[in-house]
Amino acid sequence: MNVDAQRLWQRIQTLHEIGTTPDGGVSRFSFTAEERAIKDRVTGFMKDAGLEIREDETGTLIGRREGSEAGLPVVLVGSHLDSVPNGGDFDGPLGVLAAIEALAAMKEANVETRHPIEVVAFTDEEGARFRYGMIGSRGIAGTLTSEELYEHADANGITVAEAMEQQGLSPAAVRNAARSPEDVKGYLELHIEQGKVLERAEQPVGIVTGIAGPLWLKFTLEGEAGHAGTTPMPGRQDPLAAAAEVLLVIEREAGQKERTVGTVGQMTVTPGGVNIIPGRVEFTLDLRDVVEQTRDEVEERILQQAQEICRRRGVSLKIDTLQRVAPVTCDEKLQGLMREAADELGLNPPMVVSGAGHDGMQFTGCWPVAMLFARSKDGISHNPAEYTSQEDCAMAADVLLGTLLRFANEA
Repeated sequence: MNVDAQRLWQRIQTLHEIGTTPDGGVSRFSFTAEERAIKDRVTGFMKDAGLEIREDETGTLIGRREGSEAGLPVVLVGSHLDSVPNGGDFDGPLGVLAAIEALAAMKEANVETRHPIEVVAFTDEEGARFRYGMIGSRGIAGTLTSEELYEHADANGITVAEAMEQQGLSPAAVRNAARSPEDVKGYLELHIEQGKVLERAEQPVGIVTGIAGPLWLKFTLEGEAGHAGTTPMPGRQDPLAAAAEVLLVIEREAGQKERTVGTVGQMTVTPGGVNIIPGRVEFTLDLRDVVEQTRDEVEERILQQAQEICRRRGVSLKIDTLQRVAPVTCDEKLQGLMREAADELGLNPPMVVSGAGHDGMQFTGCWPVAMLFARSKDGISHNPAEYTSQEDCAMAADVLLGTLLRFANEA
C-alpha cells in the first residue's frame, strides 16, 4: 500500500495559490482570510478521504477516521498550515497533506486500524503574527489559558483574543480544546528537515531523536533621545549602541556551544529619525538547544552581560519572556516503528536532531511524540526557495503511512 504521490504533489502546489507573495513565497498568518481559505481547502481534502471534520476551540482543524474497536485512544498525526512572512510551500502543509494521503490510502485499500486516527492542522505554529506560537497544540495539551490570549498582540495592536473573536471563536472556551492523556495514544509528525543532514547523507527520510527547545525573549532598552548633531558622544545614553553590544554577546555566547543557536530576528528603534539619537530599542532573541540546561546557562550569561552593558551606558533594561519550551526527546518505541516502516521500503534513514521547534513539543509528558523528516534541498526553509522533491515527499509519506499502520494497530 502506498500514498498517491501525484495527488499529494498536486495538493501541495494548489495550496501555493493561497497567500502568495510577489516574491513567490506565501504569507498565511493566523486568524486571517488566508488562513480561513487554506483551512477550507484542506477541509475538502479531508472530506475526500472520508474523514469526520471539526474545528476545536482554538481553530485547529481536525479530521477523524474511526478505529475498528470502540473506546481506544486516538493517534494524532499532522502539522500546521500557517507560515512565516514570505515563507515556502512545504513547512507545515507537507505534514498535514501527507497525513491525509495516508488515511486516504487506507480508505481506498479498505484497511482498518484498531485505534482511531485524527489528522490535525494546528493553529498558529509559527507565531509569526503575535510572536507567540503553537496556539493550537498548546490548546490540545491543556496548557493554553484565555488570559494569555489577551497578553500577546500583533503589529496593529490586535490581541490573539480579539483576532479569535473576529473569526467567531471564544477565547474563554480554549480550555475545552484540551485532550486528556488517557484519550491520546501518541502524536506523529512529518516535516521537512530544514537542514542539510539528509541531503549530505543522500537519504530522502530521517528519524528525529529530539527537538531543540525554543526560548523567546524580548529586550527593551531605554535611554535618552537627543539631537544627533548637538549631543556630544561622551555621556550619551544611546540604547541602540547598548543593543549592538548585547547582540555581539549573544553571538559570542551561543557560538561557544556545539548545538546552541541564538537569533535576533526583530528590532524596533524609536523614534527612528536619521538625525535623532534613539530613545528606545526593542529586539527579540530566539535561543535554542536540545539540552535545556545548556540553553539556560547560555541565557544566564547573556542576561548578566546585557545588564552590565546597560548599567555602564546609563540605559535601562527590561526583559520579557515570550515563551520557554523545554527540549523534547522523541519516543524510542515510535522511532523503532518508523525504522520498520522505512526498512520495508528499502530505506536506511539517519537519526537526526531538529533544531527547529514543532507542535509536538507541547505534548511532552502528555503522550509519546515522534517525528519524521523529509529531505530539504540545500537545507533552505522559511523562504520561497524552500523545496522538497515530489519523490521525497511521497517516500516520506509512505514511511508515515507504514508507521501509522503499525502504531494504530498495536494491541
